[in-house]
Amino acid sequence: MSIQVIKKHFQTVDPILFTVMEKINLELVKPNTHPESSFASLCEAIISQQLSTKVADVIHARFLDLLTAKKVTPEHILTLADQQLRDIGLSWAKVKYVKDLAEKVLSKEVRLDLIHLFSEEEVITELTKVKGIGRWTAEMFLMFHLGRENVFSFGDLGLKKGFQKVYLLKELPREAQMRAVIDKWSPYKTYGSKVLWRSLEI
Repeated sequence: MSIQVIKKHFQTVDPILFTVMEKINLELVKPNTHPESSFASLCEAIISQQLSTKVADVIHARFLDLLTAKKVTPEHILTLADQQLRDIGLSWAKVKYVKDLAEKVLSKEVRLDLIHLFSEEEVITELTKVKGIGRWTAEMFLMFHLGRENVFSFGDLGLKKGFQKVYLLKELPREAQMRAVIDKWSPYKTYGSKVLWRSLEI
């Protein structure tokens, strides 16, 4: 797969989005299938929920400092006292979420070792077994960690705002409005998502 093939697809199915795509540097998504990396990515996602990027980065750095050699594994997480995690800035809810993720991965209730083999909906079903991981977090994991090319998050506010801007709508779009356009993007919805996000910066 190449960026040129993807651009040609959008030029055919959605000329409006294609004009925006031409203004940005679009890169291929890259899959990461290592289970330990997947676990670390999900921990960071939980830590970052509902925080500004700056605050999330500070707390995540403190989180890494708690761990031996900054190695984020379920075993390491479960050796930490809840108060240690609370003291670095995690809410009590997020302490529970990170611990729940660690327990479910260790017990194989959540199969991060196999998750790269799952379909998109299977990944979402698997990850939402964990307290604190909802559909949006699972969709971001699919796009940015597993590198899936055909994902769109209808619950993402940034995507709604990007859609509103690109298609010159007076109000934020309804899901049905978005689906009528986005279904045409398949099998490259992730790239369309990236263009909508970037459209807010140009």
